[in-house]
Order: sequence, then structure tokens, then C-alpha cells
Amino acid sequence: MSIRKDDITQQWYFDIEDYIISETDGSGIITYANQGFCEIAGYNIDELLGQPHNIVRHPDMPKIAFKGLWDDVKNKGFWTGYVKNTRKDGGFYWVYATVMRKIDSSGKSSYLSVRVPVLRNVTEQYKEIYAKLRDKE
Repeated sequence: MSIRKDDITQQWYFDIEDYIISETDGSGIITYANQGFCEIAGYNIDELLGQPHNIVRHPDMPKIAFKGLWDDVKNKGFWTGYVKNTRKDGGFYWVYATVMRKIDSSGKSSYLSVRVPVLRNVTEQYKEIYAKLRDKE
């Protein structure tokens, strides 16, 4: 995976052919993270496993966005959308995420998330949308 940082904005980027994968248990605790997730988030695998997935939640993300995510996952079994995440070093990165509910044979749920990079013009649009949503909270 190739990642790079914009030193002015502190935004990190990864290549279009790369992807981030993580899985959590039913309580949102990370049970799997691929190397791409570790690299873009700035953590090693041991720092991520066993932690709540919101370890990478950026404060710019409005609460209503995550309510929509969980409502969709509960009702449809999946959600897709744009997310701004924070890195261990305080930087940030944007992703287009797909979150899917998995149910094992015993009925126990877990969640799989696959994320890809976002084009810069899309991040500008979502910065504005999310700022308006945060203002209403």
C-alpha cells in the first residue's frame, strides 16, 4: 500500500487500487484489520485488535451520519457512504465505506467494512454537508 501526506492539510491519501478491510464483533470491537487499515490509520495491528472501531472516528463526523449507518445496517444489512477518519498521529483520511452485517450459524452478528479512497472533489462536498449536519446537532 502506498500512502502519502499533504503536509499543509495533514490529510493522508492512499492509492485507488488499495483498500482497507476491518471486521468487528457485534459490539464494535475490532477483531481483524488488514495491513492497509493499519498503515493509513497509523497503528500497528496489536494496537487495533480489541479496540472499539471508533478509535478512528474523526470529531468532524456528525453523529447523525453514524445513526444512518447503523439504521441501514440493521434494516438492510449494509450501508455505504463517505467517512472522515482520524489517524493515530492526529492526521486524517477520507474513505468510501461499505459496512455489511454478517450473521453466523448461531445467529451471532459481526460487521465487515471495506473502504476505498475518495476523490478530492468529493471530500470537499462532504466537508460542507457534514459541517451543516454538525451545526444542527
